Amino acid sequence: MTTFASGTDTLTRDALTVLQPGFTGTTAPDWLLRRLGEGLASVGLFGRNIASPAQLAALTAQLRAEREDVLVAIDEEGGDVTRLEVRTGSSFPGNHALGAVDDVELTREVAAELGRRLAACGVNFNWAPSADVNSNPDNPVIGVRSFGADTALAARHTAAYVTGLQSAGVAACTKHFPGHGDTAVDSHHAMPRIDVDATVLAERELAPFRAAIAAGTRAVMSAHILVPALDPDRPATLSRRILTDLLRGELGYEGLIVTDGMEMQAIAGTYGIERGSVLAIAAGADAICVGGGLADDDIVRRLRDALVEAVHTGELPEERLADAAERIRALARWTAADPARGRAADAGDDEVGLRAARRAVKVTVAESFTSLTEPPYVASFTPVANIAVGDETPWGVAAELSRLLPGTETGGFAGPDAGDQVLQAAGDRRIVAVVRDEHRHPWMSAALDTLLKARPDTVVVEMGVPQAAPRGALHLATHGAARVCGRAAAEAIAGA
Repeated sequence: MTTFASGTDTLTRDALTVLQPGFTGTTAPDWLLRRLGEGLASVGLFGRNIASPAQLAALTAQLRAEREDVLVAIDEEGGDVTRLEVRTGSSFPGNHALGAVDDVELTREVAAELGRRLAACGVNFNWAPSADVNSNPDNPVIGVRSFGADTALAARHTAAYVTGLQSAGVAACTKHFPGHGDTAVDSHHAMPRIDVDATVLAERELAPFRAAIAAGTRAVMSAHILVPALDPDRPATLSRRILTDLLRGELGYEGLIVTDGMEMQAIAGTYGIERGSVLAIAAGADAICVGGGLADDDIVRRLRDALVEAVHTGELPEERLADAAERIRALARWTAADPARGRAADAGDDEVGLRAARRAVKVTVAESFTSLTEPPYVASFTPVANIAVGDETPWGVAAELSRLLPGTETGGFAGPDAGDQVLQAAGDRRIVAVVRDEHRHPWMSAALDTLLKARPDTVVVEMGVPQAAPRGALHLATHGAARVCGRAAAEAIAGA
């Protein structure tokens, strides 16, 4: 029988410390506060937890009353993936828009302002930025979350984002290691696979992570992807070769390693959450993110017990669990001690996101185009939202065009008859067709064919990755669907 010098209580506390659970509601439930007292050190926030900045500040204060150094994490990339402004759309353009502008100082300023707003609400850990190089244009889950398809561009903007975010006292968590850009499968649904050789990976996928490490990123998030050139057997989140030998050893990274959500089907549907969590910690991960779809005390208890049992059976070295827990406590100490915390309430730059979004719009104009002066009909061609983005956040240009051109009407369309349906709904109004990743959706492209054949004066706004050729009397590529991107497009359409 094995004995543990640190004692069962320490072991149980360490097992709780490495978990980053979510919860439901806009106040902290009793079970969560109790677990914080027992050793839980991190909490993950999602859109379901946020109603307003004041409410969020009250919630984080409630958590800190129980544990002063708690890490309060959030998935706030800005752009299409926003939790802080989940019901209105983000005040900041996402990575693809910042990459399109390619002004690293602007990227740093945007990340700093985003960090300031998070810190003002008591959030000190952000699961951002995405450092993925979007080398596969058919990628269903990264897309505009990436700075772009150019490795050097992605690297320099990842570093700028990390620097800006952490200047506000908010820890950056660079993701999704070793790179999720060259995938055609969403790891929320299944296990993606990247079949390129190690040389390509080193030169392309890993470059932005090297830049993030050099910039001092406090955390790195692993990807649930299989990369046979690095490990033919296990996905990155569960791979010692990738997390310990590559990230810690070859790249020299010393900070926190966080898993992507363990409830995602790439892990939950293959290994199971409990088994996956044990394997992840054993492989070198320090924190288990399990907040998205699973958000109750039962999952915390199950994962705690699975980790403790794995130590008792010898599958998970106690020293590895203790090391993981200590890395979390070290990050908590950094956030608590960072002098930037006291500046969170300072006046910020409320317009930096809008300025960036305006600069990101690429305009292609036909000779005959004139700005709209009468309210148009806005047709939004709506693809199925990926889980990271969610479908509760509004997007498009209709709301902003309605402000500039009162009386604007709008409708959402999808499917093979979308073009004919728009023509019928619009009547004789000018049509503004809003698409998202036209190149990935044949029905969307066909709908534009129908519209432009009948109404060549149609305005086309691409709010995804602008891979398809520009067309229409006016074509605007916003490089993202954040609220400020919609506003920038509406201003261009109305000549504002």
